[in-house]
Amino acid sequence: MQTLHVEGMSCSGCVRSVESALLKADPSAKVSIDLAAGRVEIDSALPTETLAAAIEAAGYDVKG
Repeated sequence: MQTLHVEGMSCSGCVRSVESALLKADPSAKVSIDLAAGRVEIDSALPTETLAAAIEAAGYDVKG
């Protein structure tokens, strides 16, 4: 399980965008998003850098 802190998510549409970007990168990933905390937990075999790049490509900032 990888945990990333994502800035810029403000609504359920943002959550869907981030989840969609991650599932496009890894269709078998399990994604859990805590909007209030800005926390995204991903169960994926992909490296953290790849997952962060997918989120950033969707327009959000990843902070570790």
